[in-house]
Amino acid sequence: MSQTPPRRGKPAKPKWAIARDRAKRSGPETVWLFGLHAVRDALANPRRQRHRLIVTPNAAAKLAEAIAAAGIEPEIADPRKFTAPLDPQSVHQGAALEAEPLDWGGLEALCAPTRAHPAPLIVLLDRVTDPHNAGAILRSAEVFGARAVIAPRHHSAPETGALAKSASGALERQPYLKVRNLGDAMQQLAGMGYALIGLDATAEAALGPAIAAAAGQPLGLVLGAEGAGLRQRTRQLCGALARISAVSEFGSLNVSNAAAVALYAASERAANAKNPLVSKIIAHNIATKGYRIET
Repeated sequence: MSQTPPRRGKPAKPKWAIARDRAKRSGPETVWLFGLHAVRDALANPRRQRHRLIVTPNAAAKLAEAIAAAGIEPEIADPRKFTAPLDPQSVHQGAALEAEPLDWGGLEALCAPTRAHPAPLIVLLDRVTDPHNAGAILRSAEVFGARAVIAPRHHSAPETGALAKSASGALERQPYLKVRNLGDAMQQLAGMGYALIGLDATAEAALGPAIAAAAGQPLGLVLGAEGAGLRQRTRQLCGALARISAVSEFGSLNVSNAAAVALYAASERAANAKNPLVSKIIAHNIATKGYRIET
């Protein structure tokens, strides 16, 4: 007679994850940032509410100036038994900071065009959940002058140590705004005058002409998750769909590389605006398209 094999339960949760979850339940929502660059930039950010800093003696020496300026008392840890509740695979470099997520305010306050900046640039991410991609996009957004990176509150990359490390400090300076519903946010942005261009590899229009057609308008670049792409409602709310032209028929870009290319193309608008002909187009669009500019 065969015996039924014993039932196996769920794998035991790692001790570092149990400690992290216990800390979340006992106080305000916090994240653990790690790595020398991410921790140094978080210590230098006056907007960042900090709770605990755990460092090895070597990391404490490298971060001495930032620690002194932040006025935080570090906990010195043995490098062989680093006590921060991190995934053991995390490349923490002997530094971990427990802090509260940044508050970037509301969508309109952050993204509304102004007379000084009538055509801001933003990025919208539709269910991009990989923290390494999201961090790289934040880094590119900062380099190319995007006003904000916007993502839904759920089904997106959370503000974590992995994201902060991939962003290489940009998380502290580049607004990463979470909204309740991405479609609703897109409609609100359209009401502010934003031209919303969704990146789609199968689109007929190329990205360059699509960006040129939005001269003088605030611009939102909308990117979907790798594989799934843009969801149906997201696609419908875009004013245009465009592709990044490739020389190779078989070439493709991941979402963070596609964002970098698109941001570079969009950032060229500022240089092109100095052209007298383009300036006339911008003035015409501002006068005729009727989008609201905050003073």
